[in-house]
Amino acid sequence: MYFSKLNSFLIFIISFFAFIYALPNIVPNFSFDNISTYLPGKKVNLGLDLKGGSYILLKAEMDTSETEFLDITANSIRSDLRKNKIRYKGLNYNNGKIVFKIRKNEQIDITKTLLEKYKTNFIISIVENKFVLNFSDNGRKSLYSSTLKKALEIVRRRIDESGTKEPLIQSQGLDRILVQLPGVDDPDRIKNLLGKTAKLSFRFTHPRVNSNELVKDSSVPPGYILLPEENDENTYYLIQKRVMISGEDLIDANPGFDQDGNPAVMFSLSTSGGKKFGRITGKNIGKPFAIVLDNKVISAPVIQGQIFSNGQITGRFSVQESKDLALVLRAGALPVPLTILEERSVGPGLGKDSIDSGKFASMVAIIAVMVFMFFYYGVYGLFANVSLMMNMVFLISILTVMQATLTLPGIAGIVLTIGMAVDANVLIFERIREEYFVRKNILESIDEGFKRAVSTIVDANLTTFIAAFALFIFGSGPIKGFSITLMIGLVTSMFTAIIITKYQIISYARFKLRNL
Repeated sequence: MYFSKLNSFLIFIISFFAFIYALPNIVPNFSFDNISTYLPGKKVNLGLDLKGGSYILLKAEMDTSETEFLDITANSIRSDLRKNKIRYKGLNYNNGKIVFKIRKNEQIDITKTLLEKYKTNFIISIVENKFVLNFSDNGRKSLYSSTLKKALEIVRRRIDESGTKEPLIQSQGLDRILVQLPGVDDPDRIKNLLGKTAKLSFRFTHPRVNSNELVKDSSVPPGYILLPEENDENTYYLIQKRVMISGEDLIDANPGFDQDGNPAVMFSLSTSGGKKFGRITGKNIGKPFAIVLDNKVISAPVIQGQIFSNGQITGRFSVQESKDLALVLRAGALPVPLTILEERSVGPGLGKDSIDSGKFASMVAIIAVMVFMFFYYGVYGLFANVSLMMNMVFLISILTVMQATLTLPGIAGIVLTIGMAVDANVLIFERIREEYFVRKNILESIDEGFKRAVSTIVDANLTTFIAAFALFIFGSGPIKGFSITLMIGLVTSMFTAIIITKYQIISYARFKLRNL
């Protein structure tokens, strides 16, 4: 029963690196940055409840995604029917279903064959010559999932580009996105960035009709829609429904100034988009070309000459508005609008109070446990106390390496870990004591005591780990923070109790035997 030199060296190396990673978190205002760039300088990320900041819960308007998908599918079916010269009538969609009729009964079978490819997302029913495609549950779920995934990525891009540090962005359910912004106590700009769908398009205006006159009699020519001006909703433009250039052709956007010194957004188009833009502008010099963002007209400048890959968007922007518009255009358009369901802010003062309370609770717990262990177990209690401190070092270092976010429930997990770590040491000491009463040989008692205690410690920690893992899988937000801290703490508790404590006890026992 002994630790080889290699094992002793490994224990020392692991403990040393754990201490190095934990040190910036333990010592206030300490950093390795001024000493060496090779040494770790990161700290544990503090959650919203500790650092202060903003919490925003967003809802993705999935009805928009469903309507767009039905529109795309209906157009695809219409194209298939026309290609195969199948006569139909009344092809439209509403309430999650597409309906149409086939004029000739002899064409029903070929229509069935054409619709086979849509069975992935729709349940197809046929009554005489009437076809009905209803959204299936799996199809709707798949659409919602892909839409939310894309929205999540766009939200992440926008927030990252805004310069916000250490944001927490995650999906909740099928239609919600949780955004936590530590250190941001005024989320108005972020809300403004997330509130824009940023669907950009370039379209022609009607050459002759007075748009504001149409508002009065509500008669709009076929192929056109009335859209308000962004900065004056009493002014309307009659815009073609057909999109000439879309935001999907955009590859870059940056804030800048026009020739008059007013804020503007400079944009660049892809190669294919630039060719298309050049062809369109070259053929329509002298015509107004509206720039539409989220169904509002930013401006409708007259085309002065042929434009290819680069252009500018002008309007009544402030400098900050031009920066934000460029940001959302670079990040891409949201697939659906997002609405704010819940919003709250935590001031940095409240977060500091939480940290101070957490530190105080942890220190009281550690000191109380250490005092008890020393008075009850003497020198062995000191070994347990060293293991307890090393347990904290390992726990903090792992949280730092993982760049995990520590929340107030996470601090509760740390305090609970202290109790679990002490419980393991108490179990080991009691087993050793029982064995010593029987064997009277200290080394054999230590060896057998550890053997008997380890299986019990592993079983107890494993069951708790399973419960914590279930909380991590099915919980969210603070619950996950608690479960992550607890799971890491359980692993470090077992390591320190089974390895660190054993190493100290054996070293002490051998030292005493050598000096008898």
